[in-house]
Amino acid sequence: MEFDDVLRKRRMVRSYDPDRPVPPELVDKIVRHGLRAPSAGFSQGWSFLVLTEPKDRDLFWSSTASGEAPDDWLTRMRTAPVVIVCFSNKSVYLERYAQPDKGWTDRDEARWPVPYWDIDTGFAALLMHLSAVNEELGSCFFGIPVPAIPGFKEAFGVPAEFSPIGVLTVGYRAPDKRSPSLKRGHRPVDDVVHHGRWAAP
Repeated sequence: MEFDDVLRKRRMVRSYDPDRPVPPELVDKIVRHGLRAPSAGFSQGWSFLVLTEPKDRDLFWSSTASGEAPDDWLTRMRTAPVVIVCFSNKSVYLERYAQPDKGWTDRDEARWPVPYWDIDTGFAALLMHLSAVNEELGSCFFGIPVPAIPGFKEAFGVPAEFSPIGVLTVGYRAPDKRSPSLKRGHRPVDDVVHHGRWAAP
């Protein structure tokens, strides 16, 4: 698919065909594309938990559920045959930038204007999302509810230093509902893009 077409077709898909598993080689390709993302200092402080077995996916959904009956969104999302949890590891970046070629030996987190460990993991997630679209698959990125994170990490044995910054579902599309948020429309380009300087109001 042409890159312009990938961008044009990209959207968050929330309904999947549960009877069409994604071939393992395609799952591997999508994840490997994520590893091509840029990272500060080539730190690569990310990790990915790939869940394709039904029992593993069921454990993911049960460990992140609120305890209430599943709503329509969750019911549809649970049909995804692939779940990829994306983690960042701040300590990898602090250690990398304490090395001689960087020299921040104090490992002071305040030196970082933004948490690049999370941003870089987000880049990787986006590459996987776009790779899924390129393979004619659907994909959606969403977060784990904060109160559910400790139970999820315990259920999957995730080390303390890894933080889940988001989750990708991947699968073949089924008839889907468009998000009502799309009614907001795109913000005008002139409102968000500023050339040369930020114009006065």
